[in-house]
Amino acid sequence: MRELLIHPTRTFKLSSFDPNDTFGKIREDLDSELNKLRSMMSRLQYKLYVENEKSLLIVLQGMDASGKDGIVRHVISAFNPISCTVESFKVPTTEELAHDFLWRVHRTVPRKGFVGVFNRSHYEDVVEVRVQNLVPKSVCFQRFNQIKQFEIMLVQNKVKILKFFLHISKQEQKKRLLDRLSDPDKRWKVNEEDYKKRKKWPQYMTAYTDAIINCNIREAPWYVIPANNKWFRNWVVAKIITNALIEMKIKYPKSPPHHKDIKI
Repeated sequence: MRELLIHPTRTFKLSSFDPNDTFGKIREDLDSELNKLRSMMSRLQYKLYVENEKSLLIVLQGMDASGKDGIVRHVISAFNPISCTVESFKVPTTEELAHDFLWRVHRTVPRKGFVGVFNRSHYEDVVEVRVQNLVPKSVCFQRFNQIKQFEIMLVQNKVKILKFFLHISKQEQKKRLLDRLSDPDKRWKVNEEDYKKRKKWPQYMTAYTDAIINCNIREAPWYVIPANNKWFRNWVVAKIITNALIEMKIKYPKSPPHHKDIKI
């Protein structure tokens, strides 16, 4: 979906994206197509694993209840866990704080042949810390350049990077948080901090806008995903991942010449 790709040279405003947008797509059609995309993702992942030359890193960012876990359940689950890792970056540990902010991230970048998923990522260190006033704004802007250089380095080492901002409205987030409270199976997800953060919604939107603008490079662009409709969110993320794997031009290794002489 080219409409959702943020070009580095283009003016960007998060407010210009409608979180309800489905681009005229019909749910029944996309539910069926999602299954086909998941099948393709699985086959391409196997090919990536066998080739063992490149890797794919998927970054999921968004407000609480925007669907990061939902993407992992309904899209990423198509991948075989033997060569797929999912990492979640929470409050840094004492050891992590003793290093630069990218240290813990670099350690978990997927190895060759693997798909890696960051459910929250190094972007927490320019969004969450900024909104909560844990570091000065000037430090965050300094980190933008460090993130860009870090991602360029990964790309140059054959790591394909896909960055998704799951864009929901404040009203939709309220509905989902209330659903969690009313559902015994989801009540465990309820976190008082989620409700406190809603009061700083404008600050989060500003921080995410700045992060997307300043860390949007041609080698690792951002996609803003309308995420109010879960069925559309899942389909479009699966579509982008599938297309990216195809564009990676993954090939099976060539068989050694002596294989033709093997007799069974």
